[in-house]
Amino acid sequence: MMATKLILIRHGVTQWNKQKRYCGYKDVNLSNQGRVQVAKLRKSLKQVSFDKIYCSNRKRALQTKSILFGKIDFVKVKDLREIHFGVFEGLKHEQIMKKYSDVYQKWLKNPYQGCIPRAESMQVFKKRVLKAIRMIVRFNPGKTVAVVCHGGVIGVLVGSILKSKKFWEHVPSSASVTIVEYANLKLKLLEFDKQGME
Repeated sequence: MMATKLILIRHGVTQWNKQKRYCGYKDVNLSNQGRVQVAKLRKSLKQVSFDKIYCSNRKRALQTKSILFGKIDFVKVKDLREIHFGVFEGLKHEQIMKKYSDVYQKWLKNPYQGCIPRAESMQVFKKRVLKAIRMIVRFNPGKTVAVVCHGGVIGVLVGSILKSKKFWEHVPSSASVTIVEYANLKLKLLEFDKQGME
């Protein structure tokens, strides 16, 4: 059976990313810098011929998709959204340290153990992301598929493939490409971009 190739694309940078604010479910636009990053990425993706495009339903992902692929048909997938950061949404590191120091430090150390008030747990988030990826793979055997989504989504997927709980090490840079292959009922990491501009 032919392998299915998933080209996972993290959206370009947003104002909130630049300000180091936690941005999960909140619907934030790409910044001008983000648009420039994605336009650059478009050039390097020109030689790839995609059979299908999937995208998170958040503005920053949808805008990234539009810059990369224009008006081409695509499928919006709610489960590809970023993790919900609960009470951390919209706050910067120092604000969280002031208000939720204990919870925050535990969570940073091990997001799978720590628990943010009113947030989605890592377990629930991982389950949701893997469900979306399984659906995409099932409907696209042997195809090359673009998946425009978020850092956390790619991070949790890469961690799952590598059987690693080091979540932060697997979050890619903005407007980057991570390539995953599905063959013989297994997902395999082919390419991962941790470097790049934030």
